[in-house]
Amino acid sequence: MTIKLGPNRYGKAETRVVRVTKNGSKHEIRDLNVSSALSGDMESVHYTGDNSACLPTDTQKNTVYAFAKQYGISSPEDFGLKLARHFVDSQPTIHHSRVELEEYTWERNVVGLNAHPHSFVRSGRETRTALVHYDGNKAWVVSGLKDLVVLNSTNSEFHGFIKDRYTTLRETKDRVLATEVSAQWRHSTDEVEWDKSYEIVKRCLLGAFADTYSLSLQQTLYEMGERVLETCPHIVEVKLALPNKHHFEVDLSPFGMVNDNEVFFAADRPYGLIEGTVIRDVPAAGPAWD
Repeated sequence: MTIKLGPNRYGKAETRVVRVTKNGSKHEIRDLNVSSALSGDMESVHYTGDNSACLPTDTQKNTVYAFAKQYGISSPEDFGLKLARHFVDSQPTIHHSRVELEEYTWERNVVGLNAHPHSFVRSGRETRTALVHYDGNKAWVVSGLKDLVVLNSTNSEFHGFIKDRYTTLRETKDRVLATEVSAQWRHSTDEVEWDKSYEIVKRCLLGAFADTYSLSLQQTLYEMGERVLETCPHIVEVKLALPNKHHFEVDLSPFGMVNDNEVFFAADRPYGLIEGTVIRDVPAAGPAWD
């Protein structure tokens, strides 16, 4: 029996960096959480403890801060690409880099009727995400979002499903449909107006969720992914995870009341989890999703 080292990577997880860009009295903020992971000629590091091929994780952390000062942060994707290319192109023993980013949104504090130039309020919006891979020749970029909570109070049904001896769920022709969207979308190029693209995709996801008369959350998932691909030719795949945030109609009959789909109990668990990928065509090979 032969024992050998399998796939491996190492890096610095969750480096939090806040970049303030000052244009006179008006400031802008980009707030990121950055995780880097590198792989390459790491056999000696694992087999014998020879660290000569290893770029320390502390150096990776420091590079994040230095690049934030040197280049600024125009978008998570652009910043991730700069880091990923640097780690591979500057070190002969590093063959692949993976940079994962989350962005937290700050909105301007409104004082009176005016947006304050340098006072901010943490937004209750979704978290923006990005994942960048680079192997020395090609970069793969996946944009995304998570924690986007949406709800339709009607125009959702669920019926005609399999019923067996354990089925107690009643069919419904009118229900609340709520979910917390996690979405990733894969680009065919790394030359994209990242912020503009992000806002377009988000509008597509929200629009399709609102517009679809849903007979299942699976149907809604497909409509959301399809809307993105129809609108954005540079996107080749959309991966979605939609937990079903169940809203159960409360039985008010003990109180002599009729509940006509107006009062609900919002359950947090257990919940249905619907996942799927909507694909334009067979995508080019690459480690984009991981």
